[in-house]
Amino acid sequence: MKLHELQDDTFTPKARKRVGRGPGSGKGKTCGRGHKGQKSRSGVALGSFEGGQMPIYQRLPKRGFNNPSRKSYSVVNLGNIQAFIDNGKLNPDEVINSDTLIKSGLVRRPLDGIRVLAKGEITSKVNIEVAGASKAAIEAINKTGGSLTTS
Repeated sequence: MKLHELQDDTFTPKARKRVGRGPGSGKGKTCGRGHKGQKSRSGVALGSFEGGQMPIYQRLPKRGFNNPSRKSYSVVNLGNIQAFIDNGKLNPDEVINSDTLIKSGLVRRPLDGIRVLAKGEITSKVNIEVAGASKAAIEAINKTGGSLTTS
């Protein structure tokens, strides 16, 4: 290592700027805020104010629609149900509904209901009662001799 190869440690935390500590500090008196005006005071809220003209967020056109009554479902895949059956966390002889899925730990929160999707394979004959299911999931469960009812 040579003298010209020395450099500061880049991982040391930068010291906090102490303002209002006298003229010798370089940030005394007005603390770098200039003189008077709203921006020199504390609690400034100038975020979107444009001096009286129409703000940009009101000038630009709005797009799309947010449906206030939209439902969001918790998703469960058939492969996950089969894995929980294989591990003994779900009993295929009993009816599998939202309560049993939550107790087993497969679903944390039911949200507006539980929806079954066809990802993965299911080999056990099961009876499932949930809020919704895909057509492929219903067909896969019917192939094994089980049933899937939606409410």
